[in-house]
Amino acid sequence: MNKNLAPVLLSSMLCSLMLAASPTQAEDKAPTKETIAIKAGRLLDVESGKILRDQLIVIEGEHIITITPIAGTPIPAAARVIDLSKSTVLPGLIDAHTHLTSNPHQHGYSSLGTSTVRGALYGVRAARDTLNAGFTTVRDVGSEGFSDVALRDAINDGDFPGPRILAAGYALGIKGGHCDNNLLPPEYNDVGKGVADGPWAARSKVREMAKYGADVIKICATGGVLSKGDAAGAQQYTLEEMQAIVQEAHKLGRKVAAHAHGASGISDAIRAGVDSVEHSSLIDNEGIKLAKQHGTWLVMDIYNDDYILGEGEKAGFLPESLAKEKEIGQKQRDNFRAALQGGARMAFGSDAGVYPHGDNGKQFYYMVKYGMTPMQAIQAATINAADLLGLKDKVGSIKIGKFADIIAVDTDPLVDVTSLTKVAFVMKNGKVYK
Repeated sequence: MNKNLAPVLLSSMLCSLMLAASPTQAEDKAPTKETIAIKAGRLLDVESGKILRDQLIVIEGEHIITITPIAGTPIPAAARVIDLSKSTVLPGLIDAHTHLTSNPHQHGYSSLGTSTVRGALYGVRAARDTLNAGFTTVRDVGSEGFSDVALRDAINDGDFPGPRILAAGYALGIKGGHCDNNLLPPEYNDVGKGVADGPWAARSKVREMAKYGADVIKICATGGVLSKGDAAGAQQYTLEEMQAIVQEAHKLGRKVAAHAHGASGISDAIRAGVDSVEHSSLIDNEGIKLAKQHGTWLVMDIYNDDYILGEGEKAGFLPESLAKEKEIGQKQRDNFRAALQGGARMAFGSDAGVYPHGDNGKQFYYMVKYGMTPMQAIQAATINAADLLGLKDKVGSIKIGKFADIIAVDTDPLVDVTSLTKVAFVMKNGKVYK
């Protein structure tokens, strides 16, 4: 071989090998995003509070790219068409207070045999039922073993269907309080993993929750209905402790949800700067004024009283829990009306897990019964809840650029809000699940 040609031949061979090993131009392209065109007969614009007729929603991949009148708008040639021209189309619903890994048929002592792993696996079913009910986003406010974090991550990885989850990990509370209720005798010396007494211990616990993946911090400001040995209205965390938690959580970019039934605990939680007060059963005029003044969201679960009193004994609720529910259930509903009339900001939260997952939509009826218009109730579960969760730029309404979280019902929910218990179509992130 001519020595002068050797380098040229070697270079040519290397180039050929490199070309053979590299992907072709077609292979190098990113996967094509599916285009979907939805014909919406009635599109509920939750921001304006109006129904838009005969709209064409075009989705590319996970996001909405156009919303235009069907008349005169050509459908993209490659689009898959979904005809909802006889339906009411609205944003995916949001429940800001759930417990996906909780089994509603195992309360009280009957829950003691349930392991953390079993709870997480139960959550797989609960997540599917919740999504099929039209709730495409939820906030899970407390579970054992960070099972809600694992559930969130598995859904995000595509392992199984479920709503978008903001997880809390363990709920924080005082020793012996609502968030430290395990029903075990003293010889076990068992203390809840979320227990933190004193401001600096509470700060440390916030850091621990953040370390292991919590999106939101849940605290127990007062006693609870389903805990043994405490009064639902009695304050547990002090103002100083709650201030430390809120400061630490906000510094770490996490919002704080405060479980609170009693008036003093509600008011101190608001003064401490929490982002939402859960339950708010015994809120008084001062609490309502403070909530309005601070812009604190109230998340009041006014459906599950029916389940607790109707099915509670069979599901294993403790007799004292049933007694506490009888005492405050109706008061909570009356105070829901008072808070609404007082101008407090309100977001949808149902406490799913106390009652069967997938029945979340049953609460809409009670929200309307106790003062909201159907539109206000829907807004509580869409734009309001999205704002509370810090997701208003991504979900909560059907708008260009937002995630394609879209549901549909066969009738008009502004006429009959109970139609939201019969969701016929569910899309999350541009993928059809139902």
